[in-house]
Amino acid sequence: MKDFYKKLNKPIYALAPMAGVADSAFRQICKSFGADIVYSEMISATAIVYNSKKTLELMKFNKKERPYVVQLFGSKPEHFAQAVKIIEKKIRPDGIDINFGCPVKKVLKQGAGAALMADLKLARQVVEAAINNTSLPISIKIRSEVGKITALVFLKHLNDLDIKAVMIHGRTLKQGNSGEVNWQIIKQAKKYFRGVILANGGAIDKMSADKLLRLTGVDGVGIGQGALGKPWIFSQLATHNSQPITNKLIFKTAFEHAKLAHKLKGKRGMVEMRKHLCWYVNGMENASELRKELVKAEKIDDIKRILF
Repeated sequence: MKDFYKKLNKPIYALAPMAGVADSAFRQICKSFGADIVYSEMISATAIVYNSKKTLELMKFNKKERPYVVQLFGSKPEHFAQAVKIIEKKIRPDGIDINFGCPVKKVLKQGAGAALMADLKLARQVVEAAINNTSLPISIKIRSEVGKITALVFLKHLNDLDIKAVMIHGRTLKQGNSGEVNWQIIKQAKKYFRGVILANGGAIDKMSADKLLRLTGVDGVGIGQGALGKPWIFSQLATHNSQPITNKLIFKTAFEHAKLAHKLKGKRGMVEMRKHLCWYVNGMENASELRKELVKAEKIDDIKRILF
């Protein structure tokens, strides 16, 4: 399959991969507001190999989501080799991304996520296994620093491989998801990487996203926390004349999101939707009262009654 990254207009605004958040319903909502790329939740390469039906379900997507990228985590090259073949055949996304940045302890204990970024030899073997076993474009997500390994050292170690894009979280493993973003290291990454570079971290609105783009000079931005309860951030980023976000728009978007979640996952979708609903009403005058009601919502009608 062709490298879709080359066809995207710049700057590129991507919905960053987020475990437990970036499911198909949320991706479709973000796409409706203009997200250029959406990534799946973090998927275990090992679980795919052992034919986990639940894992295959996690990767399913709607054609409206294209370009859609499946993000994998793991630490065994042989599992990546098999997993990418299965994904290409059964899921047919537009690309596959390898996670080298997750700071979650249970992922780190497996030698995956950010722990894999610290192991240059194994990291290279994983990327090579993926590239050699699929025609889908391979991309990676990394951090500014994991232990003694910086993003620049990591990219230099892999710069001869056919990696199409990299999303760089400008925070170290120790920082997790808070603190200052190291935009300088993202800017310097252009010296060591020829493909598309997306900056990630701290882009929570148009002003901060524009600033990150200006400081780094890269091809685009990955939006994570900035999209939680605010999927319209993508339409704001793409225009210089964004309209004010009214409660009417917020409630309408939240309800459409809930209907999608229910359609795709039923009762489980309603339970998972509760956190999104709380994010949607965050900052409103009566947010506390709304949250108390929304966390108890079990049906679409409950949400409709609370919001409207």
